[in-house]
Amino acid sequence: MDKCGKFMLIGQYQHTIDIKKRLALPSKFRGELGEKVIITKGLEGCLVVYTEKEWEISAGKLANLPASQVEARAFARFQLASATEVTLDKLGRILLPDYLKEFAEFKKNVTICGLSTRVEIWDSEKWGAYSKNAEKGVEDIVSKLGPFGI
Repeated sequence: MDKCGKFMLIGQYQHTIDIKKRLALPSKFRGELGEKVIITKGLEGCLVVYTEKEWEISAGKLANLPASQVEARAFARFQLASATEVTLDKLGRILLPDYLKEFAEFKKNVTICGLSTRVEIWDSEKWGAYSKNAEKGVEDIVSKLGPFGI
């Protein structure tokens, strides 16, 4: 965390998944993340890594979605049912469950992106295509974010 108590999970890093399905998280992230993290399915085919505290906040929001709405139930199931708690080993590696690795279509090379309070893990090829496409339309994206104070 920074001096104001806010997370500083930023930047992108290239890593590989070893033959034992382990992934080393960037050393700059390890102090912020702690010994245990929650990993779940993310949007656009990536995985999302939360600290235990941030997961409690996110899971609480999902639990408060109206169960009467089909979309709310579907998204809560998507995130909560696929979530798993993982402990970092002494070298900062996590073991990726097969079902999450298959969902994200990981081959060997991944890109790990810090997004302030969470981390996304992408197959590197998929990340390259996604980020290139997003950069082309960033002006349009920003113009739609005005109501959010951006």
